[in-house]
Amino acid sequence: LGTETRVAAPWRDQSRIRLMRRAVGVQASVIGLVLGAASILAGCTSSFPRSPASYDPLDPIHRIRHVVVVMQENRSFDQYFGTYPGADGIPMQDGVPAVCAHDPVDGTCVQPFHNPADLNFGGPHVASDAVADINDGRMDGFVAQQRAAQTRCTGPFDPVCGQSSGPPDVMGYHDDREIPNYWSYANEFVLQDHMFESIASWSLPAHLYLVSGWSAKCTVLDDPMSCRDEIESPDRAPAYDPTASGPPDYAWTDVTWLLHQAGVSWAYYVAEGTEPDCANGDMVCTPQQQQAGTPDIWDPLPAFDTVRTDNQESNIRSLDRFHQAVRQGTLPAVSWIVPNGQNSEHPPGLISDGQAYVTSLINEIMSSPEWASTAIFLAWDDWGGFYDHVVPPLVDGMGYGLRVPGLVVSPYARRGFVDHQTLSFDAYLKFIEDDFLGGSRIDPATDMRPDPRPDVRENSIILGDLRSDFDFGQSLRPPLLLNPRPKPPLPSTSPAAP
Repeated sequence: LGTETRVAAPWRDQSRIRLMRRAVGVQASVIGLVLGAASILAGCTSSFPRSPASYDPLDPIHRIRHVVVVMQENRSFDQYFGTYPGADGIPMQDGVPAVCAHDPVDGTCVQPFHNPADLNFGGPHVASDAVADINDGRMDGFVAQQRAAQTRCTGPFDPVCGQSSGPPDVMGYHDDREIPNYWSYANEFVLQDHMFESIASWSLPAHLYLVSGWSAKCTVLDDPMSCRDEIESPDRAPAYDPTASGPPDYAWTDVTWLLHQAGVSWAYYVAEGTEPDCANGDMVCTPQQQQAGTPDIWDPLPAFDTVRTDNQESNIRSLDRFHQAVRQGTLPAVSWIVPNGQNSEHPPGLISDGQAYVTSLINEIMSSPEWASTAIFLAWDDWGGFYDHVVPPLVDGMGYGLRVPGLVVSPYARRGFVDHQTLSFDAYLKFIEDDFLGGSRIDPATDMRPDPRPDVRENSIILGDLRSDFDFGQSLRPPLLLNPRPKPPLPSTSPAAP
């Protein structure tokens, strides 16, 4: 397919993004027609192998028999690990931040500052905000976007919302005083300091990339060839998009298609509770319930045609089923876990609640026999409007997005290792495919289900390999059981910015 990848190119403005997306769409349409014909011919003589020929039973990656992806919400790398020793953190000079972002309200340039507050607000974080925050590689648009968001905000969890008054907390950062458990995981296991959101947009497109390597809008029901790149507004249910005429239909291929065809078990666990949105966009609403099996922002799999075709809807489960699987030793080979509104860390959700929830999940795995064969990948789905100083590399017209925290926790994880590779959520798909599918990819040329995606993200030449985070020759690392509530509640308000 030969899609060009450029490294560290300066971020383009919105008009160039639109032009590139149109060009990619035309190219993808032509490629898709060719691939569709090729796949039809291939389908006459072959079927998807349940044991891929390229599967090497002696590959040490197979010591990982359980991959658990824990995805939290809306934090940038610099906000959580910008002062972590050895990481590519906030640039400092003589112990003082050497970077700042312009505040249009008072004309100052706001430096990053330590923020002990448990409750943060963040800034707007849709695709246009990513462009504005990056600001042609200057990485200084965060405060201006937060200030402007108050005039566009329609609800407390609207992606365009930000802090409407007080100091610009998008420039605030935390450290081991507020998030000691996350820093302990970094100290004892692996911290990834160049983990980028797969797409330069908000939560829904990010979660689509998490399971499928693409975000698209499909114009014909159940027709993957009708899907085209969509960086901002993929199909959404009417509850989240009042202009939508029906339930979402994600017709393109996701990784569960390959897992099911190869006989690999999987589950997508949803922490039931309140949703992080007002369905009608109001500032105040009666809390709505988030339930497994109902398509929503954090749980898109029920709307994928592949899941329905394979009759795999029952693999989308409530979080209590995860607890049960760990206790009974029946954890699937691949699991994703998504939070509810309270424990997601999505502003204004409390950091302490999210850390306690994540710590409890990890403690539970560590306390079970499953620990000896598990890799836990912990990340945050987008930057939430918070400051980060690293310019995202350019992969295609959809990303990468801004940098987010990434951690690897496993008995085979290297100790105290800071991984400087360029990574994205596509690396999770790549690791899953290498471990369980013999390296098969979500590739319209080979997966027997063509769609016009512009590239095969797992094969990007700049994407690192998560194998580097493991030492399969070392003795099994012991569990690190932590107190989910390691200290009293944090202050509820932000300090004044310098």
